[in-house]
Amino acid sequence: MSAIDVSVPQGERSDRGSISAATETGSTHPQRWAYGLLLGLLALALGVSGLPSPLYPIYQAQWHLTPLATTVVFAVYAIGALGAALTVGPISDSIGRKPVLVAALAAIAAGMVLFLVAGSEWELLVARFLHGAAIGSITVVAGAALLDVRPDDGAANGMRAGVALNTGIALTVLGAAAAAQWAPAPLRTPFAVVGIVVIAALIGVAAMTEPHTGRTGAPIRFRAPTVPGEIAGDFWFSGIGIASAWSVLGVFLSLYPALSEQATGVRSVIFTGVVVAVMAAASAVAQWISGRFTPLPTAVVGDAGMVVSLALAVLALRVGSPTLVIADSALLGVTFGLAFGGSLRHLAAVTPGYARGQVMSGFYLAGYLAMGLPTVVAGYLATVYSIRTVFPWFAAAVALACIVAGALGVRRQTAIAGAQA
Repeated sequence: MSAIDVSVPQGERSDRGSISAATETGSTHPQRWAYGLLLGLLALALGVSGLPSPLYPIYQAQWHLTPLATTVVFAVYAIGALGAALTVGPISDSIGRKPVLVAALAAIAAGMVLFLVAGSEWELLVARFLHGAAIGSITVVAGAALLDVRPDDGAANGMRAGVALNTGIALTVLGAAAAAQWAPAPLRTPFAVVGIVVIAALIGVAAMTEPHTGRTGAPIRFRAPTVPGEIAGDFWFSGIGIASAWSVLGVFLSLYPALSEQATGVRSVIFTGVVVAVMAAASAVAQWISGRFTPLPTAVVGDAGMVVSLALAVLALRVGSPTLVIADSALLGVTFGLAFGGSLRHLAAVTPGYARGQVMSGFYLAGYLAMGLPTVVAGYLATVYSIRTVFPWFAAAVALACIVAGALGVRRQTAIAGAQA
Protein backbone atom coordinates (compact mmCIF):
# COMPACT_ATOMS: atom_id res chain seq x y z
CA MET A 1 0.00 0.00 0.00
CA SER A 2 1.37 3.25 -1.03
CA ALA A 3 0.85 6.80 -2.28
CA ILE A 4 -2.67 8.17 -2.60
CA ASP A 5 -3.39 10.74 -5.25
CA VAL A 6 -5.12 13.77 -3.80
CA SER A 7 -4.88 16.14 -6.72
CA VAL A 8 -7.87 17.40 -8.67
CA PRO A 9 -8.21 19.32 -11.91
CA GLN A 10 -8.11 23.10 -11.73
CA GLY A 11 -11.80 23.36 -12.50
CA GLU A 12 -12.80 21.38 -9.43
CA ARG A 13 -10.85 23.37 -6.90
CA SER A 14 -13.52 26.01 -6.38
CA ASP A 15 -15.67 23.35 -4.73
CA ARG A 16 -13.15 22.74 -1.99
CA GLY A 17 -13.59 25.95 -0.05
CA SER A 18 -12.27 29.45 -0.54
CA ILE A 19 -8.77 29.50 -2.01
CA SER A 20 -8.53 33.25 -1.51
CA ALA A 21 -7.86 32.64 2.17
CA ALA A 22 -4.69 30.70 1.38
CA THR A 23 -1.51 31.77 3.09
CA GLU A 24 1.86 31.87 1.42
CA THR A 25 2.26 28.17 2.34
CA GLY A 26 -0.86 27.29 0.35
CA SER A 27 -2.89 26.32 3.43
CA THR A 28 -6.55 27.30 3.80
CA HIS A 29 -6.88 25.74 7.27
CA PRO A 30 -6.75 27.87 10.46
CA GLN A 31 -4.57 25.29 12.23
CA ARG A 32 -1.23 24.99 10.43
CA TRP A 33 -0.42 21.78 12.33
CA ALA A 34 -3.44 20.03 10.77
CA TYR A 35 -1.48 19.24 7.61
CA GLY A 36 1.24 17.46 9.58
CA LEU A 37 -1.40 15.63 11.61
CA LEU A 38 -3.07 14.31 8.45
CA LEU A 39 0.26 13.04 7.10
CA GLY A 40 0.87 11.47 10.50
CA LEU A 41 -2.50 9.71 10.30
CA LEU A 42 -1.53 8.19 6.96
CA ALA A 43 1.76 6.99 8.44
CA LEU A 44 -0.04 5.59 11.49
CA ALA A 45 -2.67 3.84 9.36
CA LEU A 46 -0.17 1.95 7.21
CA GLY A 47 1.98 1.33 10.26
CA VAL A 48 -0.94 -0.45 11.89
CA SER A 49 -1.49 -2.44 8.70
CA GLY A 50 2.04 -3.85 8.92
CA LEU A 51 2.24 -4.07 12.71
CA PRO A 52 1.51 -7.84 13.02
CA SER A 53 3.82 -8.83 10.13
CA PRO A 54 6.97 -9.60 12.17
CA LEU A 55 4.77 -11.28 14.79
CA TYR A 56 3.13 -13.82 12.48
CA PRO A 57 5.98 -16.35 12.92
CA ILE A 58 5.43 -16.15 16.69
CA TYR A 59 1.68 -16.71 16.28
CA GLN A 60 2.40 -19.67 14.02
CA ALA A 61 4.83 -21.18 16.55
CA GLN A 62 2.86 -20.52 19.74
CA TRP A 63 -0.69 -20.83 18.43
CA HIS A 64 0.11 -23.48 15.78
CA LEU A 65 -1.44 -21.38 13.01
CA THR A 66 -1.11 -22.77 9.50
CA PRO A 67 0.00 -20.57 6.58
CA LEU A 68 -3.61 -20.63 5.39
CA ALA A 69 -4.84 -19.32 8.74
CA THR A 70 -2.25 -16.54 8.63
CA THR A 71 -3.26 -15.46 5.13
CA VAL A 72 -6.97 -15.57 6.04
CA VAL A 73 -6.24 -13.16 8.89
CA PHE A 74 -4.49 -10.93 6.38
CA ALA A 75 -7.25 -11.27 3.78
CA VAL A 76 -9.89 -10.24 6.31
CA TYR A 77 -7.94 -7.00 6.71
CA ALA A 78 -8.01 -6.48 2.92
CA ILE A 79 -11.78 -7.10 2.83
CA GLY A 80 -12.37 -4.48 5.50
CA ALA A 81 -10.14 -1.98 3.72
CA LEU A 82 -11.85 -2.67 0.40
CA GLY A 83 -15.31 -2.03 1.81
CA ALA A 84 -14.19 1.20 3.41
CA ALA A 85 -12.35 2.46 0.35
CA LEU A 86 -15.53 2.08 -1.73
CA THR A 87 -17.88 3.78 0.72
CA VAL A 88 -16.23 6.39 2.96
CA GLY A 89 -15.55 8.94 0.21
CA PRO A 90 -19.22 9.89 -0.31
CA ILE A 91 -19.81 9.72 3.44
CA SER A 92 -17.02 12.19 4.19
CA ASP A 93 -18.19 14.47 1.35
CA SER A 94 -21.59 14.62 3.03
CA ILE A 95 -20.84 14.80 6.77
CA GLY A 96 -17.21 15.93 6.77
CA ARG A 97 -13.78 14.34 7.15
CA LYS A 98 -13.43 14.68 10.91
CA PRO A 99 -16.29 12.35 11.99
CA VAL A 100 -15.00 9.61 9.69
CA LEU A 101 -11.43 9.98 10.99
CA VAL A 102 -12.60 9.89 14.61
CA ALA A 103 -14.62 6.73 13.98
CA ALA A 104 -11.68 5.11 12.16
CA LEU A 105 -9.24 5.83 14.99
CA ALA A 106 -11.76 4.49 17.51
CA ALA A 107 -11.99 1.28 15.44
CA ILE A 108 -8.20 0.97 15.43
CA ALA A 109 -8.16 1.39 19.20
CA ALA A 110 -10.81 -1.31 19.57
CA GLY A 111 -8.74 -3.62 17.39
CA MET A 112 -5.69 -2.95 19.57
CA VAL A 113 -7.66 -4.00 22.65
CA LEU A 114 -8.64 -7.23 20.90
CA PHE A 115 -5.00 -7.96 20.06
CA LEU A 116 -4.05 -7.32 23.69
CA VAL A 117 -6.54 -9.86 25.04
CA ALA A 118 -6.57 -12.28 22.09
CA GLY A 119 -6.22 -15.96 22.82
CA SER A 120 -7.71 -17.48 19.69
CA GLU A 121 -7.77 -16.99 15.93
CA TRP A 122 -11.28 -15.55 15.74
CA GLU A 123 -10.21 -12.57 17.85
CA LEU A 124 -7.38 -11.88 15.42
CA LEU A 125 -9.88 -12.03 12.56
CA VAL A 126 -12.20 -9.48 14.17
CA ALA A 127 -9.30 -7.19 15.11
CA ARG A 128 -7.85 -7.23 11.62
CA PHE A 129 -11.24 -6.62 10.01
CA LEU A 130 -11.67 -3.55 12.23
CA HIS A 131 -8.18 -2.40 11.34
CA GLY A 132 -8.78 -2.97 7.63
CA ALA A 133 -11.98 -0.93 7.62
CA ALA A 134 -10.35 1.82 9.68
CA ILE A 135 -7.17 1.97 7.59
CA GLY A 136 -9.13 2.01 4.33
CA SER A 137 -11.15 4.91 5.74
CA ILE A 138 -8.09 6.88 6.81
CA THR A 139 -6.20 6.46 3.54
CA VAL A 140 -9.16 7.75 1.53
CA VAL A 141 -10.41 10.47 3.88
CA ALA A 142 -7.09 11.81 5.15
CA GLY A 143 -5.90 11.92 1.53
CA ALA A 144 -8.95 14.02 0.62
CA ALA A 145 -8.45 16.20 3.71
CA LEU A 146 -4.90 17.01 2.59
CA LEU A 147 -6.42 18.64 -0.48
CA ASP A 148 -8.95 20.47 1.68
CA VAL A 149 -6.09 21.94 3.71
CA ARG A 150 -3.75 22.67 0.77
CA PRO A 151 -5.88 22.77 -2.40
CA ASP A 152 -3.10 24.23 -4.57
CA ASP A 153 -0.54 21.61 -3.63
CA GLY A 154 -2.06 18.45 -5.11
CA ALA A 155 1.02 16.89 -6.71
CA ALA A 156 3.17 17.44 -3.62
CA ASN A 157 0.35 16.10 -1.44
CA GLY A 158 0.36 12.82 -3.35
CA MET A 159 4.12 12.42 -3.07
CA ARG A 160 4.20 13.27 0.64
CA ALA A 161 1.31 10.92 1.30
CA GLY A 162 3.15 8.06 -0.39
CA VAL A 163 6.30 8.73 1.62
CA ALA A 164 4.29 8.95 4.85
CA LEU A 165 2.52 5.66 4.16
CA ASN A 166 5.71 3.71 3.54
CA THR A 167 7.61 5.42 6.35
CA GLY A 168 4.80 4.45 8.71
CA ILE A 169 5.14 0.78 7.75
CA ALA A 170 8.93 0.85 8.10
CA LEU A 171 9.01 2.49 11.52
CA THR A 172 6.11 0.53 13.01
CA VAL A 173 7.26 -2.87 11.79
CA LEU A 174 10.80 -2.27 13.01
CA GLY A 175 9.53 -0.98 16.35
CA ALA A 176 7.17 -3.94 16.73
CA ALA A 177 10.01 -6.34 15.98
CA ALA A 178 12.25 -4.68 18.57
CA ALA A 179 9.51 -4.78 21.19
CA ALA A 180 8.76 -8.41 20.43
CA GLN A 181 12.45 -9.29 20.58
CA TRP A 182 13.40 -7.60 23.84
CA ALA A 183 10.27 -6.43 25.67
CA PRO A 184 8.12 -8.67 27.87
CA ALA A 185 4.98 -10.22 26.34
CA PRO A 186 6.04 -10.03 22.65
CA LEU A 187 2.47 -10.52 21.42
CA ARG A 188 1.12 -7.75 23.66
CA THR A 189 3.73 -5.00 24.05
CA PRO A 190 3.74 -3.75 20.40
CA PHE A 191 -0.02 -3.29 20.43
CA ALA A 192 0.04 -1.50 23.77
CA VAL A 193 2.68 0.96 22.56
CA VAL A 194 0.96 1.68 19.25
CA GLY A 195 -2.37 1.90 21.08
CA ILE A 196 -1.01 4.87 23.03
CA VAL A 197 -0.04 6.56 19.77
CA VAL A 198 -3.55 5.94 18.42
CA ILE A 199 -5.10 7.60 21.46
CA ALA A 200 -2.82 10.61 21.00
CA ALA A 201 -3.85 10.83 17.34
CA LEU A 202 -7.51 10.60 18.34
CA ILE A 203 -7.06 13.55 20.68
CA GLY A 204 -5.37 15.50 17.87
CA VAL A 205 -8.20 14.83 15.43
CA ALA A 206 -10.77 15.78 18.06
CA ALA A 207 -9.00 19.13 18.46
CA MET A 208 -8.76 19.71 14.70
CA THR A 209 -11.18 22.04 12.98
CA GLU A 210 -13.20 20.28 10.27
CA PRO A 211 -11.12 20.68 7.07
CA HIS A 212 -13.92 20.05 4.57
CA THR A 213 -15.81 23.34 4.58
CA GLY A 214 -17.68 22.33 1.42
CA ARG A 215 -19.43 19.31 2.94
CA THR A 216 -22.83 18.91 1.37
CA GLY A 217 -25.03 17.29 4.01
CA ALA A 218 -26.84 15.67 1.10
CA PRO A 219 -28.09 12.07 1.14
CA ILE A 220 -25.26 9.60 0.66
CA ARG A 221 -25.31 7.72 -2.65
CA PHE A 222 -22.95 4.92 -3.58
CA ARG A 223 -22.15 4.04 -7.18
CA ALA A 224 -20.21 1.20 -8.72
CA PRO A 225 -16.78 2.24 -10.03
CA THR A 226 -16.84 3.21 -13.71
CA VAL A 227 -14.07 4.01 -16.19
CA PRO A 228 -14.56 6.45 -19.11
CA GLY A 229 -13.93 4.78 -22.45
CA GLU A 230 -11.23 7.23 -23.49
CA ILE A 231 -8.92 6.11 -20.66
CA ALA A 232 -9.73 2.38 -20.72
CA GLY A 233 -6.24 1.51 -21.95
CA ASP A 234 -4.63 3.65 -19.26
CA PHE A 235 -6.80 2.05 -16.61
CA TRP A 236 -5.89 -1.48 -17.70
CA PHE A 237 -2.21 -0.60 -17.54
CA SER A 238 -2.48 1.00 -14.10
CA GLY A 239 -4.93 -1.60 -12.79
CA ILE A 240 -2.68 -4.53 -13.68
CA GLY A 241 0.21 -2.55 -12.23
CA ILE A 242 -1.40 -2.14 -8.81
CA ALA A 243 -2.74 -5.72 -8.86
CA SER A 244 0.70 -7.21 -9.41
CA ALA A 245 2.39 -4.87 -6.93
CA TRP A 246 -0.15 -5.33 -4.15
CA SER A 247 -0.28 -9.10 -4.57
CA VAL A 248 3.43 -9.05 -3.74
CA LEU A 249 2.73 -6.74 -0.82
CA GLY A 250 0.06 -9.08 0.55
CA VAL A 251 2.34 -12.12 0.56
CA PHE A 252 5.28 -10.03 1.78
CA LEU A 253 3.38 -8.80 4.84
CA SER A 254 1.80 -12.17 5.72
CA LEU A 255 3.84 -15.20 4.62
CA TYR A 256 7.25 -13.80 3.74
CA PRO A 257 8.47 -13.21 7.33
CA ALA A 258 8.07 -16.89 8.24
CA LEU A 259 9.41 -17.94 4.83
CA SER A 260 12.56 -15.85 5.23
CA GLU A 261 13.12 -17.36 8.69
CA GLN A 262 12.80 -20.89 7.31
CA ALA A 263 15.04 -20.24 4.32
CA THR A 264 17.85 -18.49 6.19
CA GLY A 265 17.63 -20.30 9.53
CA VAL A 266 17.65 -16.93 11.34
CA ARG A 267 14.99 -17.28 14.03
CA SER A 268 14.80 -13.64 15.03
CA VAL A 269 11.88 -11.24 15.10
CA ILE A 270 14.32 -8.40 14.45
CA PHE A 271 15.45 -10.07 11.23
CA THR A 272 11.92 -10.42 9.88
CA GLY A 273 11.15 -6.86 10.97
CA VAL A 274 14.21 -5.57 9.11
CA VAL A 275 13.19 -7.48 5.96
CA VAL A 276 9.76 -5.78 5.89
CA ALA A 277 11.03 -2.37 7.06
CA VAL A 278 13.77 -2.25 4.43
CA MET A 279 11.24 -2.88 1.67
CA ALA A 280 8.89 -0.16 2.94
CA ALA A 281 11.71 2.38 3.44
CA ALA A 282 13.12 1.71 -0.03
CA SER A 283 9.64 2.17 -1.51
CA ALA A 284 9.28 5.52 0.27
CA VAL A 285 12.62 6.76 -1.08
CA ALA A 286 11.81 5.54 -4.59
CA GLN A 287 8.47 7.34 -4.64
CA TRP A 288 10.03 10.53 -3.29
CA ILE A 289 12.67 10.58 -6.02
CA SER A 290 10.55 9.26 -8.89
CA GLY A 291 7.89 11.91 -8.30
CA ARG A 292 10.13 14.22 -10.33
CA PHE A 293 9.92 12.01 -13.44
CA THR A 294 7.21 11.25 -16.01
CA PRO A 295 4.80 8.68 -14.50
CA LEU A 296 4.27 6.28 -17.43
CA PRO A 297 7.91 5.36 -18.16
CA THR A 298 8.58 5.30 -14.42
CA ALA A 299 5.87 2.67 -13.96
CA VAL A 300 7.18 0.62 -16.90
CA VAL A 301 10.66 0.61 -15.37
CA GLY A 302 9.13 -0.44 -12.05
CA ASP A 303 7.17 -3.29 -13.65
CA ALA A 304 10.32 -4.59 -15.35
CA GLY A 305 12.28 -4.18 -12.14
CA MET A 306 9.74 -6.19 -10.17
CA VAL A 307 10.25 -9.13 -12.53
CA VAL A 308 13.98 -9.04 -11.78
CA SER A 309 13.38 -8.52 -8.05
CA LEU A 310 11.03 -11.49 -7.81
CA ALA A 311 13.52 -13.73 -9.62
CA LEU A 312 16.26 -12.61 -7.23
CA ALA A 313 13.94 -13.23 -4.26
CA VAL A 314 13.53 -16.85 -5.34
CA LEU A 315 17.31 -17.12 -5.69
CA ALA A 316 17.99 -15.47 -2.33
CA LEU A 317 15.60 -17.83 -0.53
CA ARG A 318 17.08 -20.84 -2.31
CA VAL A 319 20.60 -19.81 -1.29
CA GLY A 320 19.40 -19.04 2.24
CA SER A 321 21.58 -15.95 2.67
CA PRO A 322 20.19 -13.35 5.13
CA THR A 323 22.23 -10.64 3.40
CA LEU A 324 20.80 -11.49 0.00
CA VAL A 325 17.25 -11.60 1.38
CA ILE A 326 17.60 -8.12 2.89
CA ALA A 327 19.30 -6.73 -0.23
CA ASP A 328 16.54 -8.10 -2.44
CA SER A 329 13.92 -6.64 -0.09
CA ALA A 330 15.46 -3.23 -0.74
CA LEU A 331 15.42 -3.81 -4.50
CA LEU A 332 11.85 -5.09 -4.37
CA GLY A 333 10.84 -2.00 -2.40
CA VAL A 334 12.40 0.34 -4.97
CA THR A 335 10.77 -1.39 -7.93
CA PHE A 336 7.45 -1.66 -6.07
CA GLY A 337 7.55 2.08 -5.39
CA LEU A 338 8.29 2.87 -9.04
CA ALA A 339 5.61 0.52 -10.37
CA PHE A 340 2.83 1.49 -8.00
CA GLY A 341 3.65 5.19 -7.71
CA GLY A 342 4.10 5.60 -11.45
CA SER A 343 0.87 3.71 -12.24
CA LEU A 344 -1.09 5.84 -9.79
CA ARG A 345 0.33 9.15 -10.96
CA HIS A 346 -0.24 8.26 -14.62
CA LEU A 347 -3.86 7.29 -14.03
CA ALA A 348 -4.48 10.43 -12.01
CA ALA A 349 -3.01 12.56 -14.79
CA VAL A 350 -5.28 11.17 -17.54
CA THR A 351 -8.52 10.75 -15.56
CA PRO A 352 -11.18 13.40 -16.32
CA GLY A 353 -12.15 15.50 -13.34
CA TYR A 354 -15.77 14.34 -13.35
CA ALA A 355 -14.71 10.67 -13.06
CA ARG A 356 -11.78 10.90 -10.65
CA GLY A 357 -13.57 9.40 -7.63
CA GLN A 358 -15.04 6.47 -9.53
CA VAL A 359 -11.81 5.69 -11.39
CA MET A 360 -9.73 5.78 -8.21
CA SER A 361 -12.27 3.54 -6.49
CA GLY A 362 -11.86 1.03 -9.30
CA PHE A 363 -8.08 1.35 -9.07
CA TYR A 364 -8.03 0.56 -5.35
CA LEU A 365 -10.64 -2.16 -5.84
CA ALA A 366 -8.12 -3.95 -8.08
CA GLY A 367 -5.41 -3.40 -5.49
CA TYR A 368 -7.29 -4.71 -2.48
CA LEU A 369 -8.63 -7.72 -4.37
CA ALA A 370 -5.09 -8.53 -5.49
CA MET A 371 -3.84 -8.10 -1.95
CA GLY A 372 -6.39 -10.53 -0.52
CA LEU A 373 -7.19 -13.26 -3.05
CA PRO A 374 -3.70 -14.31 -4.23
CA THR A 375 -2.49 -14.21 -0.63
CA VAL A 376 -5.16 -16.67 0.48
CA VAL A 377 -4.49 -18.92 -2.51
CA ALA A 378 -0.78 -18.89 -1.70
CA GLY A 379 -1.57 -19.65 1.95
CA TYR A 380 -3.78 -22.60 1.02
CA LEU A 381 -1.18 -24.06 -1.34
CA ALA A 382 1.50 -23.51 1.31
CA THR A 383 -0.56 -25.61 3.71
CA VAL A 384 -0.66 -28.42 1.14
CA TYR A 385 2.87 -28.22 -0.26
CA SER A 386 4.91 -25.78 1.95
CA ILE A 387 5.50 -22.10 1.37
CA ARG A 388 9.05 -22.69 0.06
CA THR A 389 7.61 -24.87 -2.71
CA VAL A 390 4.78 -22.47 -3.55
CA PHE A 391 6.68 -19.16 -3.51
CA PRO A 392 8.57 -19.63 -6.81
CA TRP A 393 5.30 -20.35 -8.63
CA PHE A 394 3.66 -17.34 -7.00
CA ALA A 395 6.63 -15.18 -8.02
CA ALA A 396 6.39 -16.47 -11.60
CA ALA A 397 2.66 -15.66 -11.82
CA VAL A 398 3.17 -12.13 -10.49
CA ALA A 399 6.18 -11.62 -12.77
CA LEU A 400 3.97 -12.53 -15.74
CA ALA A 401 1.42 -9.91 -14.64
CA CYS A 402 4.24 -7.35 -14.39
CA ILE A 403 5.35 -8.21 -17.93
CA VAL A 404 1.80 -7.71 -19.20
CA ALA A 405 1.54 -4.36 -17.39
CA GLY A 406 4.89 -3.25 -18.76
CA ALA A 407 3.92 -4.25 -22.31
CA LEU A 408 0.67 -2.28 -22.03
CA GLY A 409 2.65 0.67 -20.74
CA VAL A 410 5.08 0.57 -23.66
CA ARG A 411 2.17 0.29 -26.07
CA ARG A 412 0.43 3.24 -24.44
CA GLN A 413 3.61 5.30 -24.47
CA THR A 414 4.06 4.60 -28.19
CA ALA A 415 0.47 5.64 -28.88
CA ILE A 416 0.93 8.89 -26.96
CA ALA A 417 4.16 9.64 -28.79
CA GLY A 418 2.45 8.96 -32.13
CA ALA A 419 -0.44 11.27 -31.27
CA GLN A 420 1.97 14.07 -30.35
CA ALA A 421 4.09 13.68 -33.50
